[in-house]
Amino acid sequence: MNFTRSITLALLVSAAAPALADGPVKPREAAAEAASFQRDRQDILAMAGNFKVRFDMRETTSWRPDYKPIDAKTSGGHEVVRVIEDSGKVIRLQHLLVVDADGEPMVIKHWRQDWVYEPESVLVYDAKGRWKLEEVPQRMRASRWSQTVYQVDDSPRYAGWGQWTDEGGIRRWRSNWTLRPLARRDAIRNPVYDRYLGINRHSPTPTGWIHWQDNIKEGMVDGKIVPFVQESVLNTYEKFDGFDVKAADDYWARTKGYWAAVRTAWDKAIADNRGVTVQEEAQTGTVISGRLLEIGNEIVDGKIKESAAIAEARAKISGATRSSLAQR
Repeated sequence: MNFTRSITLALLVSAAAPALADGPVKPREAAAEAASFQRDRQDILAMAGNFKVRFDMRETTSWRPDYKPIDAKTSGGHEVVRVIEDSGKVIRLQHLLVVDADGEPMVIKHWRQDWVYEPESVLVYDAKGRWKLEEVPQRMRASRWSQTVYQVDDSPRYAGWGQWTDEGGIRRWRSNWTLRPLARRDAIRNPVYDRYLGINRHSPTPTGWIHWQDNIKEGMVDGKIVPFVQESVLNTYEKFDGFDVKAADDYWARTKGYWAAVRTAWDKAIADNRGVTVQEEAQTGTVISGRLLEIGNEIVDGKIKESAAIAEARAKISGATRSSLAQR
Protein backbone atom coordinates (compact mmCIF):
# COMPACT_ATOMS: atom_id res chain seq x y z
CA MET A 1 0.00 0.00 0.00
CA ASN A 2 1.51 3.35 -1.02
CA PHE A 3 1.83 6.30 1.37
CA THR A 4 -0.90 8.40 -0.30
CA ARG A 5 -3.44 5.57 -0.17
CA SER A 6 -2.59 4.90 3.49
CA ILE A 7 -3.22 8.52 4.39
CA THR A 8 -6.50 8.52 2.44
CA LEU A 9 -7.77 5.41 4.21
CA ALA A 10 -6.76 6.82 7.59
CA LEU A 11 -8.70 10.00 6.89
CA LEU A 12 -11.77 8.02 5.84
CA VAL A 13 -11.67 5.93 9.00
CA SER A 14 -11.22 9.07 11.11
CA ALA A 15 -14.12 10.82 9.39
CA ALA A 16 -16.38 7.82 9.96
CA ALA A 17 -15.50 7.50 13.65
CA PRO A 18 -18.22 9.84 15.02
CA ALA A 19 -20.90 7.49 13.63
CA LEU A 20 -19.77 4.94 16.23
CA ALA A 21 -21.43 7.15 18.86
CA ASP A 22 -24.77 5.92 17.46
CA GLY A 23 -23.80 2.25 17.57
CA PRO A 24 -24.82 -0.25 20.27
CA VAL A 25 -24.01 0.84 23.81
CA LYS A 26 -21.03 -1.07 25.13
CA PRO A 27 -21.90 -3.57 27.89
CA ARG A 28 -21.24 -2.31 31.43
CA GLU A 29 -20.95 -3.90 34.83
CA ALA A 30 -24.31 -4.29 36.57
CA ALA A 31 -23.54 -1.60 39.13
CA ALA A 32 -22.52 0.91 36.44
CA GLU A 33 -25.61 0.10 34.40
CA ALA A 34 -27.89 0.57 37.41
CA ALA A 35 -26.24 3.89 38.27
CA SER A 36 -26.61 5.10 34.67
CA PHE A 37 -30.30 4.10 34.64
CA GLN A 38 -30.98 6.03 37.84
CA ARG A 39 -29.19 9.11 36.55
CA ASP A 40 -31.19 8.97 33.33
CA ARG A 41 -34.38 8.81 35.37
CA GLN A 42 -33.32 11.82 37.43
CA ASP A 43 -32.74 13.88 34.28
CA ILE A 44 -36.13 12.95 32.86
CA LEU A 45 -37.97 13.60 36.13
CA ALA A 46 -36.16 16.96 36.47
CA MET A 47 -38.16 18.18 33.46
CA ALA A 48 -41.20 18.34 35.77
CA GLY A 49 -41.85 21.61 37.59
CA ASN A 50 -43.02 25.17 37.01
CA PHE A 51 -41.35 27.11 34.23
CA LYS A 52 -41.08 30.30 32.24
CA VAL A 53 -40.70 29.09 28.66
CA ARG A 54 -39.13 30.73 25.63
CA PHE A 55 -39.62 29.30 22.13
CA ASP A 56 -37.06 30.45 19.54
CA MET A 57 -37.65 29.19 15.97
CA ARG A 58 -35.34 30.15 13.11
CA GLU A 59 -35.17 29.04 9.52
CA THR A 60 -31.47 29.25 8.76
CA THR A 61 -30.23 27.68 5.52
CA SER A 62 -32.26 27.35 2.34
CA TRP A 63 -31.68 24.11 0.45
CA ARG A 64 -33.36 25.38 -2.73
CA PRO A 65 -32.59 28.47 -4.81
CA ASP A 66 -36.31 29.31 -5.07
CA TYR A 67 -36.95 29.33 -1.31
CA LYS A 68 -36.31 32.25 1.04
CA PRO A 69 -36.24 31.52 4.81
CA ILE A 70 -39.00 33.24 6.77
CA ASP A 71 -38.23 35.64 9.63
CA ALA A 72 -37.32 34.18 13.02
CA LYS A 73 -40.22 33.71 15.41
CA THR A 74 -39.97 33.88 19.18
CA SER A 75 -42.67 33.44 21.78
CA GLY A 76 -43.03 32.37 25.37
CA GLY A 77 -45.27 31.70 28.29
CA HIS A 78 -45.69 29.87 31.56
CA GLU A 79 -45.85 26.12 31.72
CA VAL A 80 -46.48 23.53 34.42
CA VAL A 81 -45.05 20.04 33.84
CA ARG A 82 -46.31 17.21 36.04
CA VAL A 83 -45.32 13.54 36.36
CA ILE A 84 -48.55 11.65 35.70
CA GLU A 85 -46.95 8.19 35.73
CA ASP A 86 -43.67 6.77 36.97
CA SER A 87 -43.42 2.99 36.95
CA GLY A 88 -39.62 2.88 36.82
CA LYS A 89 -38.99 2.17 33.15
CA VAL A 90 -41.96 4.29 31.98
CA ILE A 91 -42.27 8.00 32.82
CA ARG A 92 -45.08 10.23 31.51
CA LEU A 93 -44.86 14.02 31.73
CA GLN A 94 -47.90 16.24 31.07
CA HIS A 95 -47.41 19.88 30.04
CA LEU A 96 -50.03 22.53 30.90
CA LEU A 97 -49.88 26.12 29.63
CA VAL A 98 -51.14 28.93 31.85
CA VAL A 99 -52.04 32.12 29.98
CA ASP A 100 -53.58 35.42 31.01
CA ALA A 101 -57.12 35.89 29.69
CA ASP A 102 -58.28 39.40 30.58
CA GLY A 103 -56.70 39.20 34.00
CA GLU A 104 -57.83 35.63 34.71
CA PRO A 105 -55.63 32.52 34.37
CA MET A 106 -56.61 30.17 31.55
CA VAL A 107 -55.18 26.66 31.42
CA ILE A 108 -54.53 24.98 28.09
CA LYS A 109 -53.63 21.31 28.05
CA HIS A 110 -50.38 21.19 26.09
CA TRP A 111 -48.16 18.38 24.84
CA ARG A 112 -47.20 15.17 26.64
CA GLN A 113 -43.94 13.27 26.58
CA ASP A 114 -43.62 9.57 27.41
CA TRP A 115 -40.21 8.04 28.15
CA VAL A 116 -39.67 4.26 27.93
CA TYR A 117 -36.47 2.43 28.84
CA GLU A 118 -35.13 -0.09 26.31
CA PRO A 119 -38.22 0.06 24.07
CA GLU A 120 -39.08 -2.70 21.64
CA SER A 121 -40.92 -0.32 19.30
CA VAL A 122 -41.87 3.33 18.87
CA LEU A 123 -44.89 5.03 17.30
CA VAL A 124 -43.49 7.06 14.41
CA TYR A 125 -45.04 9.52 11.97
CA ASP A 126 -45.23 7.78 8.60
CA ALA A 127 -47.10 10.10 6.25
CA LYS A 128 -49.81 12.75 6.36
CA GLY A 129 -52.36 11.64 8.95
CA ARG A 130 -50.67 8.28 9.57
CA TRP A 131 -48.51 6.89 12.39
CA LYS A 132 -47.13 3.36 12.64
CA LEU A 133 -45.41 1.18 15.23
CA GLU A 134 -41.81 0.70 14.17
CA GLU A 135 -39.46 -1.82 15.78
CA VAL A 136 -36.31 -0.50 17.45
CA PRO A 137 -33.37 -2.64 16.26
CA GLN A 138 -32.57 -5.22 18.93
CA ARG A 139 -28.91 -4.19 19.17
CA MET A 140 -29.89 -0.53 19.70
CA ARG A 141 -32.25 -1.00 22.66
CA ALA A 142 -29.84 -1.63 25.53
CA SER A 143 -29.39 1.37 27.87
CA ARG A 144 -31.47 3.63 25.63
CA TRP A 145 -34.75 5.51 26.13
CA SER A 146 -37.49 6.34 23.66
CA GLN A 147 -39.37 9.60 23.84
CA THR A 148 -42.85 9.76 22.33
CA VAL A 149 -44.47 13.16 22.04
CA TYR A 150 -48.26 13.51 21.93
CA GLN A 151 -50.39 16.42 20.78
CA VAL A 152 -52.79 18.41 22.94
CA ASP A 153 -55.58 15.83 22.45
CA ASP A 154 -53.19 12.93 23.26
CA SER A 155 -53.02 11.85 19.62
CA PRO A 156 -49.46 10.99 18.55
CA ARG A 157 -47.03 13.51 17.11
CA TYR A 158 -43.55 11.96 16.85
CA ALA A 159 -41.19 9.53 18.55
CA GLY A 160 -37.49 8.77 18.68
CA TRP A 161 -34.97 6.82 20.69
CA GLY A 162 -31.50 7.63 21.97
CA GLN A 163 -29.02 7.47 24.82
CA TRP A 164 -28.38 9.87 27.68
CA THR A 165 -24.67 10.79 27.59
CA ASP A 166 -22.12 13.13 29.14
CA GLU A 167 -20.25 15.18 26.54
CA GLY A 168 -18.13 18.21 27.30
CA GLY A 169 -19.46 18.23 30.84
CA ILE A 170 -23.09 18.43 29.63
CA ARG A 171 -25.76 15.78 30.05
CA ARG A 172 -27.72 15.22 26.88
CA TRP A 173 -30.27 12.90 25.31
CA ARG A 174 -30.20 12.86 21.52
CA SER A 175 -32.78 11.13 19.34
CA ASN A 176 -32.36 9.31 16.08
CA TRP A 177 -33.75 11.05 12.99
CA THR A 178 -37.51 11.45 13.45
CA LEU A 179 -40.27 12.45 11.05
CA ARG A 180 -42.95 14.86 12.34
CA PRO A 181 -46.09 16.58 11.05
CA LEU A 182 -46.14 20.35 10.76
CA ALA A 183 -46.54 22.35 13.93
CA ARG A 184 -49.41 24.84 14.10
CA ARG A 185 -46.99 27.75 13.61
CA ASP A 186 -46.29 26.47 10.09
CA ALA A 187 -49.45 24.54 9.24
CA ILE A 188 -51.69 27.62 9.41
CA ARG A 189 -49.52 29.29 6.73
CA ASN A 190 -50.03 26.43 4.24
CA PRO A 191 -46.30 26.37 3.35
CA VAL A 192 -44.60 24.54 0.49
CA TYR A 193 -43.19 21.96 2.92
CA ASP A 194 -45.44 19.54 4.82
CA ARG A 195 -43.22 17.69 7.32
CA TYR A 196 -40.05 17.91 9.40
CA LEU A 197 -37.19 15.45 9.56
CA GLY A 198 -35.27 16.25 12.72
CA ILE A 199 -33.08 15.36 15.66
CA ASN A 200 -34.22 16.28 19.19
CA ARG A 201 -31.91 16.98 22.09
CA HIS A 202 -32.79 17.44 25.77
CA SER A 203 -30.33 18.76 28.35
CA PRO A 204 -30.74 19.76 32.00
CA THR A 205 -29.40 23.23 32.86
CA PRO A 206 -28.61 24.84 36.24
CA THR A 207 -31.99 26.62 36.10
CA GLY A 208 -34.17 24.13 34.21
CA TRP A 209 -33.73 22.39 30.87
CA ILE A 210 -33.62 22.93 27.12
CA HIS A 211 -35.17 21.16 24.15
CA TRP A 212 -33.27 21.77 20.94
CA GLN A 213 -34.64 20.70 17.56
CA ASP A 214 -32.54 20.49 14.41
CA ASN A 215 -35.12 20.24 11.62
CA ILE A 216 -35.09 19.76 7.87
CA LYS A 217 -38.36 21.09 6.47
CA GLU A 218 -39.40 18.85 3.58
CA GLY A 219 -42.09 18.72 0.91
CA MET A 220 -43.08 17.18 -2.41
CA VAL A 221 -41.67 18.41 -5.72
CA ASP A 222 -42.40 16.47 -8.90
CA GLY A 223 -43.45 13.46 -6.87
CA LYS A 224 -40.31 13.39 -4.73
CA ILE A 225 -39.70 14.47 -1.13
CA VAL A 226 -37.08 17.22 -1.14
CA PRO A 227 -35.53 19.50 1.53
CA PHE A 228 -36.57 23.16 1.50
CA VAL A 229 -34.90 24.77 4.47
CA GLN A 230 -33.04 24.04 7.71
CA GLU A 231 -34.62 25.15 10.98
CA SER A 232 -33.18 25.47 14.47
CA VAL A 233 -35.62 25.52 17.40
CA LEU A 234 -34.49 26.16 20.96
CA ASN A 235 -37.13 25.80 23.67
CA THR A 236 -35.82 27.01 27.04
CA TYR A 237 -37.52 26.04 30.32
CA GLU A 238 -36.45 28.21 33.28
CA LYS A 239 -37.71 27.35 36.77
CA PHE A 240 -40.27 29.99 37.76
CA ASP A 241 -43.13 30.07 40.25
CA GLY A 242 -44.34 33.63 39.63
CA PHE A 243 -47.63 32.73 37.93
CA ASP A 244 -50.87 30.99 38.85
CA VAL A 245 -49.56 27.44 39.20
CA LYS A 246 -52.63 26.48 41.23
CA ALA A 247 -54.87 27.04 38.23
CA ALA A 248 -52.99 24.34 36.31
CA ASP A 249 -53.04 21.90 39.22
CA ASP A 250 -56.75 22.51 39.78
CA TYR A 251 -57.49 21.90 36.09
CA TRP A 252 -55.56 18.64 36.14
CA ALA A 253 -57.18 17.45 39.38
CA ARG A 254 -60.62 17.87 37.78
CA THR A 255 -59.80 16.40 34.37
CA LYS A 256 -57.13 13.74 34.93
CA GLY A 257 -59.68 10.91 34.95
CA TYR A 258 -61.08 12.11 31.64
CA TRP A 259 -57.65 12.45 30.03
CA ALA A 260 -56.61 9.02 31.32
CA ALA A 261 -59.60 7.56 29.47
CA VAL A 262 -58.67 9.55 26.35
CA ARG A 263 -55.14 8.11 26.47
CA THR A 264 -56.55 4.61 26.82
CA ALA A 265 -58.85 5.16 23.81
CA TRP A 266 -55.92 6.28 21.64
CA ASP A 267 -53.83 3.33 22.88
CA LYS A 268 -56.62 0.94 21.86
CA ALA A 269 -56.87 2.46 18.38
CA ILE A 270 -53.09 2.16 17.99
CA ALA A 271 -52.96 -1.44 19.27
CA ASP A 272 -55.85 -2.54 17.02
CA ASN A 273 -54.10 -1.29 13.89
CA ARG A 274 -50.38 -1.41 14.76
CA GLY A 275 -50.57 2.34 14.35
CA VAL A 276 -53.24 4.93 13.76
CA THR A 277 -54.65 7.07 10.97
CA VAL A 278 -56.48 10.29 11.75
CA GLN A 279 -57.08 13.42 9.70
CA GLU A 280 -54.76 16.32 10.56
CA GLU A 281 -56.03 19.90 11.02
CA ALA A 282 -53.83 23.00 10.89
CA GLN A 283 -55.30 24.90 13.81
CA THR A 284 -55.49 22.11 16.38
CA GLY A 285 -53.47 19.11 15.18
CA THR A 286 -56.32 16.68 14.46
CA VAL A 287 -59.93 17.20 13.38
CA ILE A 288 -61.22 16.11 16.80
CA SER A 289 -58.66 17.93 18.93
CA GLY A 290 -60.74 21.06 19.42
CA ARG A 291 -63.74 19.15 20.72
CA LEU A 292 -61.69 16.92 23.03
CA LEU A 293 -60.18 20.03 24.63
CA GLU A 294 -63.62 21.65 24.91
CA ILE A 295 -64.91 18.61 26.77
CA GLY A 296 -62.11 18.98 29.30
CA ASN A 297 -63.11 22.60 29.89
CA GLU A 298 -66.76 21.61 30.23
CA ILE A 299 -65.82 19.17 32.99
CA VAL A 300 -64.04 21.99 34.85
CA ASP A 301 -67.07 24.26 34.41
CA GLY A 302 -69.49 21.60 35.58
CA LYS A 303 -71.30 21.47 32.23
CA ILE A 304 -70.76 17.74 31.66
CA LYS A 305 -70.22 14.76 33.92
CA GLU A 306 -67.01 12.77 33.60
CA SER A 307 -68.82 9.59 32.48
CA ALA A 308 -70.59 11.42 29.64
CA ALA A 309 -67.37 13.21 28.71
CA ILE A 310 -65.48 9.92 28.45
CA ALA A 311 -68.24 8.32 26.38
CA GLU A 312 -68.21 11.20 23.90
CA ALA A 313 -64.40 11.23 23.68
CA ARG A 314 -64.26 7.49 23.00
CA ALA A 315 -66.85 7.87 20.25
CA LYS A 316 -64.93 10.80 18.72
CA ILE A 317 -61.63 8.89 18.67
CA SER A 318 -63.21 5.70 17.35
CA GLY A 319 -65.09 7.56 14.64
CA ALA A 320 -62.13 9.67 13.54
CA THR A 321 -59.76 6.74 13.30
CA ARG A 322 -62.29 4.50 11.50
CA SER A 323 -63.26 7.17 8.97
CA SER A 324 -59.63 7.98 8.21
CA LEU A 325 -58.87 4.31 7.57
CA ALA A 326 -61.87 4.08 5.24
CA GLN A 327 -60.55 6.98 3.17
CA ARG A 328 -57.20 5.26 2.48
